[in-house]
Amino acid sequence: MVRQFGKQNTLISLICGLILVLALLVAIDARHPHFYMNGEQTLQAEQGQPFEDPGVYAVLSGRIFGDSDRRLPVETSGTVDTSIAGDYVLSYRTHFFFRDYVCRRTVEVRDRTAPVIVLFQRENYQVNWLDGYDEEGYRAEDNIDGDLTAQVRSEETADGIVYTVSDRAGNSTAVLRRPNYTVARPEIYLTGGSELYVKADFNFGDPGYLAVDRLGNDMTAYVLCDGKVIPYRTGTYELGYSITNAVGQTVRAVRTVTVEPQQIPGTIEPEEKTIYLTFDDGPGPDTERLLDVLDKYDVKATFFVTASQPRYFPMIARAFEAGHKIGVHTYSHDYNRIYESEEAFFEDFLRMQDVILRQTGSYTDILRFPGGSSNTVSSFSPGIMTRLTDEVRSLGYQYFDWNVLSGDAGETTHTSEVVQNVIEGIEGLPEGKAAVVLQHDSKRFSIDAVEKIIQWGLENGYTFRSLDRTSPPAHLAVVN
Repeated sequence: MVRQFGKQNTLISLICGLILVLALLVAIDARHPHFYMNGEQTLQAEQGQPFEDPGVYAVLSGRIFGDSDRRLPVETSGTVDTSIAGDYVLSYRTHFFFRDYVCRRTVEVRDRTAPVIVLFQRENYQVNWLDGYDEEGYRAEDNIDGDLTAQVRSEETADGIVYTVSDRAGNSTAVLRRPNYTVARPEIYLTGGSELYVKADFNFGDPGYLAVDRLGNDMTAYVLCDGKVIPYRTGTYELGYSITNAVGQTVRAVRTVTVEPQQIPGTIEPEEKTIYLTFDDGPGPDTERLLDVLDKYDVKATFFVTASQPRYFPMIARAFEAGHKIGVHTYSHDYNRIYESEEAFFEDFLRMQDVILRQTGSYTDILRFPGGSSNTVSSFSPGIMTRLTDEVRSLGYQYFDWNVLSGDAGETTHTSEVVQNVIEGIEGLPEGKAAVVLQHDSKRFSIDAVEKIIQWGLENGYTFRSLDRTSPPAHLAVVN
């Protein structure tokens, strides 16, 4: 009996030892549950689409013995609602040795699917750019937001019409429609280029343009031009060329035109004592007698002519053939009309140029402003003389005022006083300065003074010349 009891104690001791050894081994092995996830710890799910959890499994694992072959029971908690965007957490739990072990995974539910745009097409529809594209229709659907047709935006580009739409999640779709045009969007080509440089003149000739669509249709006739070049005024101008179709779409090209001044020769002061006799407001009844006097002494003078008395126009031709210089004064001598605007001035100027052309065979390159450049009769058009003096020189013309007054414009009607005024005026000039004398061949008493003025000048060593663009212009101070 005692021997049997002893055997039992030995067995119990052996079992306890084994348990102790096992406990020590477990402690040393650090045995614990280990989770293995199917898929990533953070998963992405599409909003509105079914989601299936790939799951996890757990086994015991340790440092010494590694993973066991037997899987532990795992409980899953948490839900994923793919109808609502957001981040969802799934928890996985197992139990071992009086403890719970948990791992978690995040599921990101997002709308990542872009909307779909469907373009409609009408059977046998012919597209003409001039009439404008008549929208054939479209529809936009999103898997979450539903019908987005009202949010579609369309834009015409060089390649066609681009339709775009975005859903609330920011997913965007773009679709291109290429209409089958019979007349397509044109291009405008500018002859001579988009930048022109021209010299100041009375006329500007646009070098032209061409409009062609990509199908080869000539659309030049539909081009409208805007902008204006004032060819006698230096500066840079912009001309626009455009075609606009029925729905307001516009094709446009732009040309800049820079008007540059003409070259005008520099002034040459004569070396000898010089008198320039100049006569305004003719030709008239006394112009022929004046020409006889000038011929008698072989003196050359300058005539700034008008159209006041057309029957005397032949005197312009005679003066020109005799070697005298012809310049423009004015066609009408109507200050209110001439100085109304620059356009009005040049209209008057060109009419007188046409008279000179018919009488001499050529235009002239000199002029004298009605009233002179210092006149105040033009003050009803503020600044016009400042602009005109610049513009005529930009056109290559020289204008002439005077530095010797005869007084025949209202100060006197006596020939002797005209002679005296001219002589005193010449003598009063600085030494070496050429005299530009103002007289009027429309005044008989003034014409009567010319011979005595010539005689005095010749006796005192003066040379008489006609004006040209290199002559001293005797410019007065412009006050308007």
